[in-house]
Amino acid sequence: MIQVKKMNNWKKTAIAPETSIRETIKVIDRSALQIALVVDEEDKLLGTVTDGDIRRGILKGVSLDAPVKQIYYVSPLTASIDDDPETMHRIMREQYINQLPVLDNDGKVVQLKILKDILKEKKQKNPVILMAGGLGTRLQPLTASCPKPLLKIGGTPVLETILEGFIDNGFDNFYISVNYKAEMIEDYFEDGSKWGVHIEYLKENKRLGTAGSIKLLPQKPSMPFIVMNGDLLTKVNFKHLLDFHVNNHKLGNAMATMCVREYTIQIPYGVIKKKGNRLIRLDEKPVQRFFVNGGIYVFEPEITDLIPDDKYFDMTDLFDEIMGRDYKTIIFQIREYWMDIGHKRDFELAEGEYGEIFIT
Repeated sequence: MIQVKKMNNWKKTAIAPETSIRETIKVIDRSALQIALVVDEEDKLLGTVTDGDIRRGILKGVSLDAPVKQIYYVSPLTASIDDDPETMHRIMREQYINQLPVLDNDGKVVQLKILKDILKEKKQKNPVILMAGGLGTRLQPLTASCPKPLLKIGGTPVLETILEGFIDNGFDNFYISVNYKAEMIEDYFEDGSKWGVHIEYLKENKRLGTAGSIKLLPQKPSMPFIVMNGDLLTKVNFKHLLDFHVNNHKLGNAMATMCVREYTIQIPYGVIKKKGNRLIRLDEKPVQRFFVNGGIYVFEPEITDLIPDDKYFDMTDLFDEIMGRDYKTIIFQIREYWMDIGHKRDFELAEGEYGEIFIT
């Protein structure tokens, strides 16, 4: 029998089935292992909870105060204490999972294997396209002499913060779409060697919209690629996002993933419901919730065929084309920090929050 040294790193992920989903989110975030293990009083594994399980529960309307037993996965992949490390790694690679609980012969957790070290060594070669050609009209006069992606928040250009977020997640193959004051962006980032990555530029000779410049790629991607607006600040785990898309493509042939976030609006009045001239109900200052486009996407390579050459083409046009052909599209809900700095108010808010969110 292969002897596996008992490790306590899994202990910080352990929760009881009655733990609330809200508290489970905190456990997952604190452990930084992207998983929670649901165990009984004897440490026997009952199930697992990942960020994906939580997102699916939220989309189904499950309350964050509900017990985690309503959403946890009851049949997770596990390894035996008798399995050798090579077998465990193979399971994780083949099944697209980053964590693998190791159980003894009684079903008790003795270890949590993490693919983290392997992933650190293996760079993500998937292309990342950063859209940085906008005029930044709503941020005038700040953008009169500086393109919006180079405006500094927390002393760092917004686009540099975005780039470093991807680098932290293992990505090193970047394309930056440029138009307005393109030379300033190119002079700042050059070929990316300062950050240890490769950067090329998609140069718009005319305005091509929020999706048209994808067609300027020097060749059609051979793997899924990420597109992101260059005026966003977020703590989204881009590797997690890519894995989410890849798994859904593998299991359900998803061709496009759109990141969405919840947006709430409070009506400042009492809203009535009526039947004829009869008052049926009065809701005092109700809150309406919507999911809105978060400006981050993952596409399969075939999607580039739907983008016309040398034509203004927005992302809404692209998704109309995708859905019009009955390609499967899915959403990835952003629950991490997200801020669009396109308006002065949000730019100033992000400036105040930057130190707490991005400097650790």
